Amino acid sequence: MSEYKKNSLSLIGAVSLGTGVMIGAGIFALLGQVAEFAGDLFPFAFLGGAVIAGFSSYSYIKMSNAFPSAGGIAMYLQKAYGKSTFTAFAALLMALSMIINESLVARTFGTYTLQLFDVPESSVWVPILGVALIGVAFLVNISGNNFIEKSSFVMAVLKISGITVFAIGGLWVAGFSLDKIVPSALPDKSGTDYLSALALSILAYKGFTTITNSGGEIKEPKKNVGRAIVISLVICTVVYMLVAFAVSANLSIGEIVKARDYSMAEAARPAFGQYGLWFTVGIAIIATVSGIIASIFAVSRMTAMLTDMKLIPYSELGLPGNVQQHMLVYVAAIAILLTVFLDLSRIASMGAIFYLVMDIGTHWGVLKNLREEIKPNVLVVSIAILLDAVILGAFIWMKASQDIFIIIVSASIMALILGGEKWFLSRQPQSD
Repeated sequence: MSEYKKNSLSLIGAVSLGTGVMIGAGIFALLGQVAEFAGDLFPFAFLGGAVIAGFSSYSYIKMSNAFPSAGGIAMYLQKAYGKSTFTAFAALLMALSMIINESLVARTFGTYTLQLFDVPESSVWVPILGVALIGVAFLVNISGNNFIEKSSFVMAVLKISGITVFAIGGLWVAGFSLDKIVPSALPDKSGTDYLSALALSILAYKGFTTITNSGGEIKEPKKNVGRAIVISLVICTVVYMLVAFAVSANLSIGEIVKARDYSMAEAARPAFGQYGLWFTVGIAIIATVSGIIASIFAVSRMTAMLTDMKLIPYSELGLPGNVQQHMLVYVAAIAILLTVFLDLSRIASMGAIFYLVMDIGTHWGVLKNLREEIKPNVLVVSIAILLDAVILGAFIWMKASQDIFIIIVSASIMALILGGEKWFLSRQPQSD
């Protein structure tokens, strides 16, 4: 890991990384929370999230084709905005949203694992197990790309197969039929609730950016980055819809919300009994492990690139090894802190806010500064900006009325990053 290795990731490896991040966080960590906002229509919230992610991915694919780089989004932002405060700000928001995703998956791992034991849901073992998982993922990432690609592929196959078996079996046991896809009556939810559900469902798909962050290491990146993103999004959409319908067929919305942090495991009880519970928890463990490994793999390279680009301050703090290994330490440390001190709902909310702000900035950079260079479809990019802005506004409005603390924390962190980067870059001779 001393330096980037071109052609070290195949198309299959890139798809494995993308689905590893998405499925690890998406269906296990977010299903219950999305159901809480969208009610009986929550399976369609995941479909809506896929549509929004599809519009969003367009800008990243266009930039990946033009500027394949191991720096991924950091490099794209610099192409759009130069070495500016906003470039550093947006890149760090992306990095933080990825680290937040790691803590989200880590706590999900702890929550699902404890379903095998007679332990209270609020047990201290949830963060303890989450921290242990982050430690294991850190050690795996030290081993290098080749091992990561092989392990990611094996775990991706296992979890996608396992989740598909759970979904199809759950639908069959519940006697699910096509006429049950759309509920007979719409749930008593507001437009803000549905938009908030979409904001969280987007987190289930944002793992496609993991692929762009490894663009310089993927074989034939101008062709395979876009293919890997599209394939990953399609696979995840199918898996999410199957699972969402399977859970809704076996549990009421009230039961899903009550068990929102482990709803798939809860749905396995009436459908398959104790053996089904063990099977589901086993798949959850595989999914969360692979999700953490893939996410740390991507964010460590992104932050190392930010250091190479002199966009963020850096100190080795006396640690042995190279810059990327130091970044693995920092990333794991931040993820551990979030895992210990925040619950799943707040972690997901902060991740959604950071990601949507960064995403809007990226699309705007494509329209404003890269239109002539990469020749994007202006309508598609404009729709992506509009969708992000509407969903972000509704989500902030909802959270401001229900949990103002997370809005204050998110705004404070963004203000700190913006101010800190402005000060740091003002001391750099090449800043704009």
